[in-house]
Amino acid sequence: MIEVYIENSGERILVPQGVSLAELGENYKHLTHYPILGALVNNEISDLGYRIYKPKRITFFDVSSRHGYRMYIHSVAFLLYKAVHDLFPKGKLYIEHSLLNGLFCRIADVDGEDNVSLAYKVREHMNALVENDLPFTSQNMMMEDALKLMAETGNDESHRLMQNSNRLYAPIVFLDDTPHMIYSKLVPSTGLLKVWDFRVFSDGFLLQMPSADQPMILSSYHDTPRLFKIFREHREWKNLLQTLYVCDLNDKVRAGKANFLIQVAEALHEKKYSLVADAVYQKREQLKMVLIAGPSSSGKTTSCRRLGVHLALMGFDVQQMSLDDYFVDRENTPRTPDGEYDFEALEALDIPKLNEDLLALSEGRSVEIPRFDFITGKRFYNGDVLQMKENSILIIEGIHALNPKLTEQIPEQWKYRVYVSAMTQIAIDDQNIIRSSDNRLIRRMVRDYKFRGYSALETLRRWPSVRAGEQKHIFPYQENADVMFNSALMYELGILKNYAEPLLEAVPENTPEHAEACRLLEILSLFEAIPEKYIPPTSIMREFLGESSFDY
Repeated sequence: MIEVYIENSGERILVPQGVSLAELGENYKHLTHYPILGALVNNEISDLGYRIYKPKRITFFDVSSRHGYRMYIHSVAFLLYKAVHDLFPKGKLYIEHSLLNGLFCRIADVDGEDNVSLAYKVREHMNALVENDLPFTSQNMMMEDALKLMAETGNDESHRLMQNSNRLYAPIVFLDDTPHMIYSKLVPSTGLLKVWDFRVFSDGFLLQMPSADQPMILSSYHDTPRLFKIFREHREWKNLLQTLYVCDLNDKVRAGKANFLIQVAEALHEKKYSLVADAVYQKREQLKMVLIAGPSSSGKTTSCRRLGVHLALMGFDVQQMSLDDYFVDRENTPRTPDGEYDFEALEALDIPKLNEDLLALSEGRSVEIPRFDFITGKRFYNGDVLQMKENSILIIEGIHALNPKLTEQIPEQWKYRVYVSAMTQIAIDDQNIIRSSDNRLIRRMVRDYKFRGYSALETLRRWPSVRAGEQKHIFPYQENADVMFNSALMYELGILKNYAEPLLEAVPENTPEHAEACRLLEILSLFEAIPEKYIPPTSIMREFLGESSFDY
């Protein structure tokens, strides 16, 4: 018998050596809101097939936790993969990117089927697999056996990625007799996957999921044409550069082409800034301000600076303003239900004062702009004055910039809105994407450490509240943008790997954030490291790494 500590109940118990989490979890399923999907074992994510041979600290979780929700999403994606594989053995499933609470997919090499018929057949077979309640299992296979299996089943990108791995064993997951590489633990069986839909969307399909806060209800889908257009545009660029997957990037790095890739990616950004500046110039008779918004670590500040350079080249007198300087004093900041300051609420800004200053500036009057001291929590004035000329354009940056309530006193024809976000450009393979939020989290972690003195643990601890603020205050307004800018760079995780890995390795095992650290380390381990020396001083990456030619 060995001792384990059950976090959910706060008790120490003795269990037989070799007992599985599934067996142990039967005694604790009344402590979770929904069926138990997995557990943190010494703060590492484990599926219910995990067996206990040493003393452990165990926290069972369900779909309402971020770990359980991620398990659920990956399990439904494997369900889709198996359905396509069963129905069309020569068919090829591509999961291309996330889209709100869902995944945009394509199915290729299926003859004689229109998309409506294809969606119906796949959905019906997925339902049958759920009804049969088939188990998900995993097996650590010797690398040579795993490589052979991936080659036989047509998982070419997984095969290429594994070929250059230094590992002796590879974790292969199975649904019935169908093997796959999934970079996540999975739920116990298909019978738990009740909430999803698969339907035609645009020229492909949408695998629709529940939301994390309402996991038993299929999320409603709101059309996001501008966002979808950005993903499509970058798919075309990835095809053109033949860098669709991590293995493609790694091949180019090993071939000594990293510098060229960086140059191409930076040239693409420069071209996009130029196009945005052109659009602003076309409306110069009416426009007075450019509003730039985006989620955390999307590169908004660098985007302001680089766009400003292009606008100056066109003859504009460029003025810049940060919404952070319009925070109300700390004692007037709204609070969250748990009593913490809610700095991401719209009401954390002095909206009346902001509109008053913007109207005065637009009328050509001189305005002393406030500054905010984040240490004292007070707004102050130090003599910084702005005044707009006939050829002036004001660039305003902040998370609420696209919210109509922010500038409701400003005429619409004066405003041009830009949404900036790092919409990850590279995928692991055909069915495993890298979430944009993970890309931004790694960026933020490196910047927090280098410029704010925060450890990776502190960044990981804050991240859930940051994400909640984005869901509430940023994403609902992203389609208000006149243009969207994808600030992701196809090479960046190879660069960030050098900085993020030691930070993540330092996250203590005795903290819940250790699970996220392990997951992110797994993603970064797939990338070949790229030297920082090739990155130009104007790159968005310099906002996170330092040595930028811009002032922040």
